[in-house]
This record gives sequence, structure tokens and C-alpha cells, in this order.
Amino acid sequence: MLDQLLIGAILIGALVLFVWDKWRYDIVAMLALLIAAALGLVPAQEVFAGFGNAAVITVAAVLVISHAMWRSGVVDALASLMKRVGDKAWIQMIALTTITTICSAFISNTGTMAIMIPVALQLSRSGLGHASKVLMPMAFGSLLGGTITMIGTPPNIIIADIRHEALGSSFGIFDFTPVGLSLAAIGLVFMWVTSRWLVPNTTSRDAANSPYDMSSYITELWVPEEANFVGQTLFELESKIKDNFAIVAVKQGKTVTTAPPRYYRIKPEDVLIIEADTETLQQIIDATGFELNADEELADRFLISDEVQVVEGVVGPDSRLIGRSAADLRLRHRFGVNVLAVARQGQPVKPNLANIRFKPGDVLLLQGDAEILTDVFRRFGCFPLAQRSMRIGGVKKLFTPLAIFAVAILASALGLLSVPVAFTAAAGAMVLANIIPLRELYENVDWPIVVLLGATIPLGGALERSGAAHTLAEWALFVSSDAPAAIAMTILLVVTISLSNIVNNAAAAVLMAPIGLNMAASLDVAPDPFLMAVAIGAAIPFITPIGHQSNILVMGPGGYAFGDYWKLGLPLTVVLTAATVPLILWFWPLYG
Repeated sequence: MLDQLLIGAILIGALVLFVWDKWRYDIVAMLALLIAAALGLVPAQEVFAGFGNAAVITVAAVLVISHAMWRSGVVDALASLMKRVGDKAWIQMIALTTITTICSAFISNTGTMAIMIPVALQLSRSGLGHASKVLMPMAFGSLLGGTITMIGTPPNIIIADIRHEALGSSFGIFDFTPVGLSLAAIGLVFMWVTSRWLVPNTTSRDAANSPYDMSSYITELWVPEEANFVGQTLFELESKIKDNFAIVAVKQGKTVTTAPPRYYRIKPEDVLIIEADTETLQQIIDATGFELNADEELADRFLISDEVQVVEGVVGPDSRLIGRSAADLRLRHRFGVNVLAVARQGQPVKPNLANIRFKPGDVLLLQGDAEILTDVFRRFGCFPLAQRSMRIGGVKKLFTPLAIFAVAILASALGLLSVPVAFTAAAGAMVLANIIPLRELYENVDWPIVVLLGATIPLGGALERSGAAHTLAEWALFVSSDAPAAIAMTILLVVTISLSNIVNNAAAAVLMAPIGLNMAASLDVAPDPFLMAVAIGAAIPFITPIGHQSNILVMGPGGYAFGDYWKLGLPLTVVLTAATVPLILWFWPLYG
């Protein structure tokens, strides 16, 4: 009993820390594992056994394959078809959500969304209307797509591996398809019909507007000979003026230098192109003696040259920018990149840009060398929005990755190779075929997810070994006493959905699967329906933006607030919950 209380306390503490979000989820999971090991709840020889688990290897391989498919332009090619489906907003809505759902069945949700968000934004600027109306359904569609195959989402891979350990055989790659595809169809139709009323109509991404209008903040300042900062560097000027502004170009006669280096020394009769609000602009003039040199708004040509571009991008859910500022990262000093503007939940952020601490979903407007911006986006885990040429990838190679991927799926579906072996081999083949360069192989594995899985799998074992999973299952059965097994399965599904909306869905699957197995054993019914309920529950966190990376990715571009997600997500969850149990029982009988 003591062991049950201890593992329960550790898991509850971990859940609290997950929700608090002070530390990243992989750190929390590893801390919980080490505490459990120190208390003897996890045997010493099993503490790090999770990192050798087949589910962890499969997830890492699928992430590599997903990046290779994204990089090769496979999803990009599919996205380009969107422009041909017609100019009616509702038709484009159906097309965007459908293709996002289908792609997410085989490619990571995040990778699919990274390609599809710019497509939706571009269509919104050319007649689709408010992008906010389609971005949230697209994110939810990517989660629905994950339920269709075993490789669609990490929880499915985890559930398949847990079944292998418990029953001696794993779920097949398409065993999830009957239930998942049915739910995806129901969810899509529900969103097509109701999103017009349930999705907020934000103003951040209108057809013609951006959350920030840069041209109204760009001004020329002429440097007279007697000005205070003649002979000093741009860095010294920026250090003097603490408020929000950026020097985006310097004109010397007919020569314009965009994104000038900070060590550039100001000369008499230079013209500085300044991005600043009116109050800061007045402060600069008062401190320097510079003079206004423009009588009208300046065009974007002062921001962009053949080598220098302005690119809009969104901060990813695991970006290295999160919690740090441009000043912390020294973006301009190290990379020659200017942060021209930041928008959060669709609204421009006004304070000093250099000191803004970035959050997931923030939309950034960056200026710099085109090649360097590509590296910055990849290095810091951001996704380009407005500049389609910024897709992080080389020459498109569509046939080879599709062929490798198809062989891996066929080999695993026919039982010629196990799923971990088939997809690890496919990832290696894509590296050998140079679809993904070797230098990017490890850069594009979502290591926090890998660590999370490696740490929580032994915790799930401890939950089972201590008897806590059995006790929790007995409680659930007590609540549903004298009711059919379908009621117990519904309770399991609802609890898993609730958990996946506040913690990582992979962790929810690891923790709830042992409980589902114990519930099935107590009822003396087949375990597969209960495992399927856990898989579905973990894969559909629609109610909060923190439930999944796809939800966070659309938060900034869509201009959504935290509380906007439940307006569509809660009704969608209720509909899918009502449909899930009958579908599971139809395809996976309790007595079979």
C-alpha cells in the first residue's frame, strides 16, 4: 500500500508541474523517474530501460521520416493543389482541413501544420476571408488524422508497444484505421458545419492585413554634421535609446544598406531608416539631433533587397526562443537579424522588442540575409509563414521519399518487419538517399518527446507493479458498478481526454494504458477495446492550446486567446466521445 501511495504522490506531483509549466515536461518526467528510483519504486536495472523501448525508437524514427517528407516537398506539393479547388471560402475550408487530416495520418502533425499554415494564410489574403476561421479546424484535423494509423501519433505507437508487452503481439499499423478514420470523418463534418459559429472571428489575419503594419512605423532620419552621434556606432546609438526601435537600413547617397551591422559608424549626411513608434522617434531626435527626412510613409523597399528579406514566422512549441529575448540571444550581433515586430494572440506587442521574452505561438517579423534567416528558423525551432521560399528544404525529391515510406508501411503491414525495424530502416534510407542531410538527422528529432517517453515508460511500469493501476481500475469500476462494460470504457476515455488536455498526450497514454488493462481484466473482457479507448482519448486534446503542439502553432497566426479553443473543442470532444465507444465496440468486440 505504501508503494501505491508513493507512486501516486510522484505522479500527482508530476501532473501539477506539467500544468504549472515552470519546467519543460521532459525535465519534470526525468525528475519524477529519479525520485521513483531513489525510493525503490523502479528497480535499478530498469531506470533507463525506457530509452531502449521499441516505442521510443519508433517515435524517433517517425520524426526523422516526417522531417524528410516535409523537407522533400511532398506535403508542399499537396498544399499547392489547394489553390485549384475553387475560390469559395467553404470549399477551401473543406480542402484545407481534409488534406491536413490525411497527411497527419502518416506525417507528424507539427510538420504538416508547418506547411499548411502558410497556405491558409496565403489563401486568406487572396479571398478566403479570416484565416482564424480555418486555422483552428486545421489544427484539430491534424489531431484527428493522427488517430488513423499507428504511426500517426506517438500515443498510438505507445499503445501498440504496451499491447505487445501485455499480450505478446502488437497492434498493426492499420489496426487503428477503422475507428480512427470513422472519427476523423465525423469530426471533419462537424467542424465544416459548425465552425462558422463556434470558431472566433479574430481580426489578426484578415485577407489584406497583418497584425502589424510596418510601413506606418518606418521613418527616415537625416544625420547633420553637428549631430551628437556622428562617428559613433549603431550599437552605441541603440544602447543610448532604451525604448523599442530598430535601424533597418542606412542610405548613403544612392546606396542603401539593409540590416546594417551594429559596428557601422554613423557619418554626416547619412540617412537612417528607423522603425519606431512616435514617442520613441521623438526621443531619438531629442537625444541625437537627427532630423526627419520623410514627408510620407516609406515603402517596404527599404526593408528588402536581393540578399535581405523580411520573413514572418511563428515560434514553435519547443522553440529555443521560448522564455528568452532577442537581447539574450544577441540575434543581431550573432546573426545580423533584426526583430522588426512581434504579435501575440493577433495583437502587436509594443514594449521594447529587444527585451520581449518569446512565448509559443508568437508571430515574429524578422529582417536579415535570406540564407541566414533559413538557418535561424531551423536553429531556433520556428516556422516561416509569409515567405514560401523559406521552406526549410532543398531541391524537391518527391518520388524517392514516397517510395521508401511506402515500402516501410508495406513491410510492416505484411509482417515482414516489425514496425520499429521497418521505420528505423526507412529513416536510415532517407539519410543515405540524401533526402535529409546527415547534419539534420539529429537536429529534427524532438528530443524532449523522446526523453519524456523514456522517463515515463518506467513510471508506467511502477504504476502497474505497485498495484496502483489495479486500485485505480477498481475505483473506476466501483463508480460504474452494475453498469455495462461500455460505461467503464467511457469513464476511461473521458479521464484520458481530460488528462491529455493538460499534459503531454504521450504521457497520458503511458499512464492510462495500465489502468485500462486492469479494468478489462477485472471485467473479464478483451483488453483491446480499452487500449483503443486510451489511444483515442490521448490523441484528441481539443479543449486547450497546451494539449498539443498543433494547437499552439495556430495560436499566434490565428490570433486566438487561451479560452477560444473550448468553444469548438468542447462540443467536438462531446460528439467524438459519444461516437468513440460505439465505434470501438463495433470494430473491437468485448468478447472476441
